[in-house]
Amino acid sequence: MSGHAYQRLEKLRAPLVPDRVRTIGGQSFSFLHHRFLRDGFLSLDGDELRLYVFLLLAGNRLGVSFYGVDAICAVLRIPLERYIQARNALVAKDLVAFDGTRFQVLSLPERPSYAEPQRPLRTPEDFEDHDPATIRAILRHDLGLDSDS
Repeated sequence: MSGHAYQRLEKLRAPLVPDRVRTIGGQSFSFLHHRFLRDGFLSLDGDELRLYVFLLLAGNRLGVSFYGVDAICAVLRIPLERYIQARNALVAKDLVAFDGTRFQVLSLPERPSYAEPQRPLRTPEDFEDHDPATIRAILRHDLGLDSDS
């Protein structure tokens, strides 16, 4: 590459606002892998993408976050049904793990999954059969592990 071409490239790479360059600076820091854009993972719907970015920002260095459903819905300003649909879609697409209480943002799979959207959970039976948080609460209750006990 010629000196002139190199100088032009460096000028293009320079920050637009040099005094506002992001730094880690000892605080927590999240990242979104470039493969998310390059390999087609950006095809998430609006609620899925917002929840995924929230979980990225909320997670610790291992990608684990402890926010509850009420807090997540309040921050994202989405109703419970849309949260559940987005959460279940992210799990089905192998982007996050959920155990009924905690989330973990996973390393990206080899390629995006275009899993069919699951039908919304509407009845108590739907939640008891398919919602990890509800299943966990039922098991804790049946085992006598409720905090109210």
